[in-house]
Parts: sequence; structure tokens; C-alpha cells
Amino acid sequence: MLVATEASADTLGAGLARALRGKLGDGAVEFVGVGGARMAAEGISSPYDIADLSLVGLFEIAGAVPLALRRLEETVRLAEAEKPDVAVLIDSWEFMWRVGRRLRIRTPDVGLIKYVAPQVWATRPGRARVVARIFDRLMTLFDFETRYFEAEGIPTTSVGNPALRRDLSGADPSRLRAAIGAGPDDPILLVLPGSRRSEIKRVLPAFEDAALRLADADPDLRIVVPAADTVAAEVKARVAGWRRSAHVVEGERDKLDAMRAATVALACSGTVTTELAVAGCPMVVGYRGHPATALVARAIIRTRYFTLFNIAADEEIAPEFLQERCNGPELAAAVAALLADPARRAAQAAAQTAALTKLGLGHNDPFGAAADVVIDLARERGLLDA
Repeated sequence: MLVATEASADTLGAGLARALRGKLGDGAVEFVGVGGARMAAEGISSPYDIADLSLVGLFEIAGAVPLALRRLEETVRLAEAEKPDVAVLIDSWEFMWRVGRRLRIRTPDVGLIKYVAPQVWATRPGRARVVARIFDRLMTLFDFETRYFEAEGIPTTSVGNPALRRDLSGADPSRLRAAIGAGPDDPILLVLPGSRRSEIKRVLPAFEDAALRLADADPDLRIVVPAADTVAAEVKARVAGWRRSAHVVEGERDKLDAMRAATVALACSGTVTTELAVAGCPMVVGYRGHPATALVARAIIRTRYFTLFNIAADEEIAPEFLQERCNGPELAAAVAALLADPARRAAQAAAQTAALTKLGLGHNDPFGAAADVVIDLARERGLLDA
């Protein structure tokens, strides 16, 4: 059983399913679970739309508690009905630890694996103890995370972050330029407003303001907006109302083409910033959450920066604009500075790559490593021959 309730986790679940089939064979493994479009393409039919649970922040989540509790119960009942041998709960800590706790009580024979660790190095280190109490195995994305959980006694494996091994060999910048009618030298601004409905509500308006200011200043600027599966309808509806033309693209191929073609990106903080850095795209990062959530976050987060490669480098390689600073004028000014200076763009892209190297850029086959953890647990429990 694979459970993923947001776009990035859906990608991990689909990759893990493919890797398990590749190692065990189609007839040797069956899947059930919760996921999005990518997991559906692997034959995993979800009982509900995961966009309902693509939330972040204490107060955003609090507002969806009744729905979240229903979805939690549906997820546990699916496990009770299907009786999986192993359940892999992917990312989304606040939802998944509750699923794991109920599965531990109501389906005690199921082996439980947490895929993606809570960021105890940034805030709330006590979560490591919760992981150890509930789960049989933990898979982290980065090597430096393992020590926090091994200290609590849970077997922990760093499997690597697939975003750091993204294959961009098939990405074609000229294909994207042709599709949007851009010449080889026309500047392209990539606008990535997030994959959660709360992000589209709070982040996209500031990104729109910034993008339109930049387009007014440079009529040759082309704006491209990749839309995540979970929020594609909302993004297309909002962008359609912009007073300047913007091109919405969907699907993995077109997103990667856009990342390679872009001159600069304006990105919502999250997994996509790592993907952009791997693609060699300089960026400005913005984020705006519920104001009350931001107050709590400022009190408990222990890192100086928000973006993963900024944290790894301990410097602000990509400019970050959070909360009240995530506004049109400030974002536009930061993006304009990059658009106007090719040397600055090249230096930032190089620094981003150097920071990713510290995080394991080029890690060997993260999905294969994750599949090995699942297989090892299955063998330990007598489900597979040794």
C-alpha cells in the first residue's frame, strides 16, 4: 500500500511502484493506495482526490480538519479491507503519522515504512521519537538526516532525493520556445506558484503582480506557468484573466522543457526549487502562508533560510521573499536584477549546483534504493524468499 496526498509525494509513490515492479516483476507485487495522477498511471486507483489534502501550515490544516479526519478514516479502512503486507506512507507528516498510528492499532500485522522524514533538523526534534514508536523503517532523502532518527533506534536508510537525479537529457528548450512562439533570444520568465490550493490562493496573486510588472517593462518577455496536476484547473482559470498573455503548460515533459528554456524562474518554496537548480535555472523564491502560521513558524524554525540549497550552503544563493515581503514590487525588482545581468544569472546557477552537491547531487537510483528498503522489510517478515 502506497499513500501520497500531495504532488511531490505522488511522484515518489509512482517511482517507487515502478522500481518495485522492476525488481520483483509485475506478477510478484500488487498495489493499493492513495495518490494522484502519476500513481494512477501506475495502476494505483485512489479512493479520493488528494488535492483536498494538499495543505500546509497549522491554520490551513485546522480549517480542513473535518475533511482530513474523513480522509484519514477512509485511508485506514482501505488498509483494513485490502490487508496489505507493507504500507509506505509518503511525506505529509501531519497526516501520515496519524494514519500510521491508526494502522499500528487496527492492522498490527502490516509493516509500516515512512518515506521522507519530518524535518526535525529545522523544527520540533521530538518528532524523531514519534517516528520510532510508529514505524518499522524510515527512508530519508538526505544523508545528514539519518543520525537524528538512528539515535531513537529506528532503522533508517538515506535513499536519496529523486529531484537531485532528475534526467534532463530529453528536455528540449527549443521545443518549448517553438510552442509559445518565442525566438531564441527572447527572455522567458517561469512562474511556479505551487502545487497546493492554499499556495495558489496566497502565493499566485503576488507572483501575478510581479510577472505583469516585468512584462510591462519588457514587451519581449514571455511568461510561462507550469501547472501541477493537483491545481491545474485553478491555475488555468486564474492565468486566463491576466491582462498580459501567459502560457500555461502541463505535464512533466513540458515542465522540464520550460525549466531548461527559462531565463529566470519565480518559484514557490518547495521541491520545485531543487528541480530548478538541477536544471541550472537561476530563481527568486517566494512564499506566503496564513499569517498566524507564519508567527508560529518564526518561533520554532531553527534554520536561517527556507530553501533547501540555501540551507545547505548557509547563505542566500537564491533570494527569498517570505510573507509580507512576498509582494509584487519586491519580487519584480529581484527578478529584474537577474534578467538584466547574464553574469549574475550564471554565478547564481553555479552556486546552486555547488550547494546541491553537498546534498547528494547525482545519488545513484533513489527509487531503486527505496525499493530495496521495502523488499528488505518484506524478507525480514517472511513475505519473500531471502
